[in-house]
Amino acid sequence: MASRELAWRLLVRDINTQYRQSLLGIFWAFVPPIAAALGLTLASNANVLNVGATAIPYPAYVMFSMALWQTFTEAVVGPIQAVAAAKPMLAKINFPREAIILSQLGQVGFNFGIKLILIIGLFLWFKIPIAWTVILAPVALLHLIALGTAVGLLLAPIAALYEDVTRGLTLATGVWLFFTPVIYPLPQEGSFAQIVRLNPATPLLSAVRDLAILGRVTDPQSFWLASGVAGLGLLLAWLVYRVALPFVIERMSA
Repeated sequence: MASRELAWRLLVRDINTQYRQSLLGIFWAFVPPIAAALGLTLASNANVLNVGATAIPYPAYVMFSMALWQTFTEAVVGPIQAVAAAKPMLAKINFPREAIILSQLGQVGFNFGIKLILIIGLFLWFKIPIAWTVILAPVALLHLIALGTAVGLLLAPIAALYEDVTRGLTLATGVWLFFTPVIYPLPQEGSFAQIVRLNPATPLLSAVRDLAILGRVTDPQSFWLASGVAGLGLLLAWLVYRVALPFVIERMSA
């Protein structure tokens, strides 16, 4: 609460800077899901990739899922980028450290608002019926963002000291994508299906998609379990962030 005003000012500054320094602006929010859908749809039509049946047309499925995945990864890397960018300010000014994290979360929400235009356009273009439970989808989305933020907060203090964390995270999120049902429907059997189901991002991302398309959460038990992991993980990560950051700042100043 003490950091909300500063967080708002940082959010406005960062959004203005982000789009002032980009010629194409919000277009970059649409590029990843559209590019992924185009490439994967061509591969599927050519029988190079066999993903099975999806609840909605495959191009719409991929674009919708990629928009959700992109939001999740932004929540993961957001705290790390925020701490890295605020290093000079952290070393010289005493202020609520949560402000830079809240500002970054605001950017995640703002960017998803832009992606929402694409999602609405998809549903209209492919004439996909919308379930009334779509009003509950933001709740599941918040749980997905909480999980990503928890991971980012845990890594942020270490990443402020060692650049290897940021480079490793880029590789890790790329691998993580293949174990999350983003470009394929949730597998039902086999060892790969077990790995995908153990992924905490799987039930949260699937719940957002299910609530918008099917009108129900297909695996509510896994959803609430993953939500509990996200909530407890976020609390733990926040405590780690609060305790570790003063030592990180001292190390940076040395």
